[in-house]
This record gives sequence, structure tokens and C-alpha cells, in this order.
Amino acid sequence: MFDNILVVCVGNICRSPMGAALLQQALPTKSVSSAGIGALADHPADPMSVDLLAERGIDLSAHRARQLTPTLVRSADLILVMESGHKKAVDRIDPSGRGKVYRWGEWGGFDIPDPYQRPREAFEEALVLLDRGLADWLPKLEG
Repeated sequence: MFDNILVVCVGNICRSPMGAALLQQALPTKSVSSAGIGALADHPADPMSVDLLAERGIDLSAHRARQLTPTLVRSADLILVMESGHKKAVDRIDPSGRGKVYRWGEWGGFDIPDPYQRPREAFEEALVLLDRGLADWLPKLEG
């Protein structure tokens, strides 16, 4: 059903790489990737994201940001975005995504604020929200 899942944020160096890594760890048989609406293409994941996931035994060191493209939108079965406004941005990139774009915090009714260039606490809060959204999504994706 949802075999190819795409996680999207803005720069693809903080939230979406963390979310994709957490989702891939939880659902190892699925294909999970990430991209950015305004990606810092080819940049590595933010060092704070790398550090926080390393503390959980997840290696983000190989991540390189990539731009969201119509091809990525079309190939995904499900697209998880971090904020309500990201849905519109995905739609502008490729309207064929309509109906398969949801917020990571869809079921809890929350957005995940961008921690980029903010202190560690902002990244920790983003990670707490990613965990919360993941717990809400897993029962729907495991079937």
C-alpha cells in the first residue's frame, strides 16, 4: 500500500532526514527517502540532527540534501510534510501529489517547527514531535 514514502521539509538537512531515518528504522521493509521544497542541495544533514540521531544509534552522516521534484512526488505512495504550508508547496511542484500529502503531525494536529540555525533545544523539540507523529503513523503504515 504505502511502500515508497517520501518525507519533506524545506532544506532537507534537519527535520526530513531525521524523520526519514526514524521511519526507515521503524519500517525496514519500506522504501523511505527525503527531499526539500527549497533544498540545500548536496549539503549534509545539520550536525545537530546527526548528533541527536547518533545518540539513538542512527547514522545520518551519508545524507545529502536533494530538491523535491515532480518525479519524486509521482513516485511516492505517501508524502509526509512537516508543516501545513508544505502541502501547498508540494502541490505547486507537482499537483499529482494531491491526496497523498499529509503532515507528519496529521493525526495529532501539529506542525513540526524548523530548528535550522537554532539551539540544540529546538532540535530536541523537533525530535520529540517527530517521535510523537511517528507513533501516530506507525499503526496506519504497518498493515
